[in-house]
Amino acid sequence: MSTPPAASCPCGRTDARGRPLAFDQCCGPILAGRPAPDAQALMRSRYTAFTRGDDAYLAATWHPSTRPAEVRSGDGTRWLGLELREHRLLDADHAEVEFVARWRVAGRGGRLHERSRFVREDGRWFYVDGAVR
Repeated sequence: MSTPPAASCPCGRTDARGRPLAFDQCCGPILAGRPAPDAQALMRSRYTAFTRGDDAYLAATWHPSTRPAEVRSGDGTRWLGLELREHRLLDADHAEVEFVARWRVAGRGGRLHERSRFVREDGRWFYVDGAVR
């Protein structure tokens, strides 16, 4: 699934005035290969990858030490929104991001509330794991 460059980014990030950022000004460049500047940006880009069914990106940004053999974004899942609650830098190369993602599958809604851990290696951030709340 593609996102038009000028369309609002699925991650819901806004500018200083509270206006939604366009995909090509937000997660688009990161999904295209630009390193995420921090764990929060990587979290947002991973959410956007879920909305697009971009399993290759999800696998590439999952740390090899915890990445499953097969990464699947969830066929039939409709992602409804992302709320970032906290971004905490633990040190220069470790961070945590707490978020709530809302979804719907086959008419049933749900939410994922997670505190995710991230690590930076060779200038790139990776998702390590998360504790569901």
